[in-house]
Amino acid sequence: MSKITTTLAELSELADRVNGNAGQVRRGRFVELEFLLQIGDEAHYLCISHGQLTAITPGPLLMRPWRFAIRIQADAWQRFCQPMPRPGYHDLFAMCKLGVAGIEGDIQPLIANLRYFQEMLAMARPESSPESQHASHGAAHVG
Repeated sequence: MSKITTTLAELSELADRVNGNAGQVRRGRFVELEFLLQIGDEAHYLCISHGQLTAITPGPLLMRPWRFAIRIQADAWQRFCQPMPRPGYHDLFAMCKLGVAGIEGDIQPLIANLRYFQEMLAMARPESSPESQHASHGAAHVG
């Protein structure tokens, strides 16, 4: 079996990071939906309620509804999850431009809450220091 897999435990850790971040939950307070996150061959349905990641269901499941799907090649996800990703792998839309990720379905809630979803995905990266977290969210660190 390949090392390039996204386990339910890894996504549960992501949920803990999202739900434990008051600012992130506040940004997503109007988000109420389920979307498909497919990394390589592994699909997971992520349910968001008022900014909290409330359920993660492994898939794919026949006839399971979702608002939109984010599909990322497994090796691209591994590159995205590096503490400091290379250009092109630092952002969902950059990966789409490279052709290693795709978005489909009703993208209106994704675009309307873009910062929430981009920061949620970035929370899959290993935590190193508060400075790097601020840098990844576009805030300048004043030392």
